[in-house]
Amino acid sequence: MDPLELSQALIRCPSVTPTDAGALDVLAGALEGLGFTCHRLPFTGDGSHEVQNLYARIGDDAPNFCFAGHTDVVPVGDAGNWSVDPFEALVKDGRLYGRGASDMKTAIAAFTAATARFLSEHGPDFGGSISLLITGDEEGAAINGTVKVLDWLQDQHQVIDACLVGEPTNTDTLGDTIKIGRRGSMNSVLTVQGTSGHAAYPQLADNPIHRLMAMLTAIIDTPLDEGTAHFPASQPVVTSIDVGNPVTNVIPATATANFNVRFNDLHSGDSLVALLRQRFDAISGEYDLAVRVSGEPFLTAPGPLAATVAAAVETVTGRQAEFSTSGGTSDARFIKDHCPIAEFGMINDTAHKADENAAVDDIGTLSEIYQAVLERFFTDSAKG
Repeated sequence: MDPLELSQALIRCPSVTPTDAGALDVLAGALEGLGFTCHRLPFTGDGSHEVQNLYARIGDDAPNFCFAGHTDVVPVGDAGNWSVDPFEALVKDGRLYGRGASDMKTAIAAFTAATARFLSEHGPDFGGSISLLITGDEEGAAINGTVKVLDWLQDQHQVIDACLVGEPTNTDTLGDTIKIGRRGSMNSVLTVQGTSGHAAYPQLADNPIHRLMAMLTAIIDTPLDEGTAHFPASQPVVTSIDVGNPVTNVIPATATANFNVRFNDLHSGDSLVALLRQRFDAISGEYDLAVRVSGEPFLTAPGPLAATVAAAVETVTGRQAEFSTSGGTSDARFIKDHCPIAEFGMINDTAHKADENAAVDDIGTLSEIYQAVLERFFTDSAKG
């Protein structure tokens, strides 16, 4: 199985969230040809769109090593900013171009091809099971995707013993970064109420803009924490300030700011809200704070799985990967409640950008690393 050809076949499916566009059919066809049992798992409801998911497994014995990922991709944006067709999967100058080339259809192809080689060398009695958990909704609401597949697995009494997520983790060179955790993410809307009035008589009004600025300063200028051994300091980032005031001589009645906080494991979503309110309450006046936590922080302390991935990376590339918790959220935030987890995939410098691409050589190398992970995992498991 050629990981480049499978990457191209997947990229040619315009599977922009939540559309599958045949991507899971392509993958299921490849896996069934290897002897996998494939379960197509569509989920609906809970205020979100229908999502197509796939769980595939070969073998019945423990341990069950799982590769996880997503076939959905973000929109292409302005197609005029691309130098190629985003879904043509063109190879040019040694690089594969297309939406999903970095994030993360190439990784799915790489671990499928790695599994094919592993099975070819070891046959079906390799001392365990290999599974793939693939969602079509990682880039979207993530409501009817991985989390519901995990619920289905529990209902089926199926256990995952270790999981490697193929998100693009590397910064500059394939093999430089393995993710062993992720920061939490909180999206917040802060609305400050005041009293409108004439700009010439500010003493007769209560300017909510001034208090909003003071509240934002209170969480930006004074750090929320100093970080930990594995996480940087929690970081609030203001993304919008809205007043809706078209004139210059009227003080508005309300002012609103949107901000995001990427937070470390010194906080939970609830404790972070309490800290924010404590700082806001220190500034007089009425306000509303609406929050949505899309993921809690987590850390899989460096252990056997991370060591297995790191050893595989070094064996294939000669590089010693750094363990990191940087970046955004991923579906690892759901899987970590079920088994040890790590993340390793392609270089992420073009993810979500126009002309997203990946080096063809890196696709093959990544597949070799994934095969080395399987070799080490099942060898170590056999040793007990």
